[in-house]
Amino acid sequence: MLVPTLSGAQSEHLARDDRSTLFAPLEMSPHTRPALSVVIEAGGESRRMGQDKALMPFMGRPLIQRILERVTPVADEVIVVANQPSRYAFLACRVVADVRPGYGALGGLLTALSAAQHPLVAVVACDMPFVSAPLLAFLCELLVRDLADAAVPETDRGLEPFHAVYRRQACLPAVAAALDAGRLRAVGWLGAVRLRKVSRAESAPYDPRGAAFRNLNTPAEFIQAEADARAWERAEAGRCA
Repeated sequence: MLVPTLSGAQSEHLARDDRSTLFAPLEMSPHTRPALSVVIEAGGESRRMGQDKALMPFMGRPLIQRILERVTPVADEVIVVANQPSRYAFLACRVVADVRPGYGALGGLLTALSAAQHPLVAVVACDMPFVSAPLLAFLCELLVRDLADAAVPETDRGLEPFHAVYRRQACLPAVAAALDAGRLRAVGWLGAVRLRKVSRAESAPYDPRGAAFRNLNTPAEFIQAEADARAWERAEAGRCA
């Protein structure tokens, strides 16, 4: 199955923080790309949050449910990587255990690439409430067009490996080799593959609020993100009225 390429109008539509738009049918365009697995990483320890942040209620439902709904429009399959898969049994997707527990984010990435059934793999974190499906689609297009193995956004904070797209065949052995060598930085292995860095100027049309890479680590950040989401939803409702 081929994943549809989003048109500019569809990208703008899906970028809105409005649940009613997230399941709008996507039309096939003349340009298609290989099928896409989307993997949500939920294996972190949530130490600063004090509880499993993926399961905390965000706008009336678990945060991870929101993220799953946001990525579904561009996914041929969605997978969740978790330390305790039974806690996520309520999700309508496959949940797998971390194959390298204790190896941090890079171990989770290895699990994501190992579990995926399709040649392209988008990996997102479970604490990103504004993850952008249009941006993931754009990253896929760049990866294919530029013959890259990884398409990773770059911001003033550095690379964003957990809102990125990878070519499974090339990246899986590179990540495994890094782990075997004890190199555990989440971006430390990228020099072994063809990396396409994606600038903020390139990603901005698909993330107009600049919120896609925002992750939540503390209760205060969680509360503020939920307040922002509600404010943006009200503003969008007002524009559509």
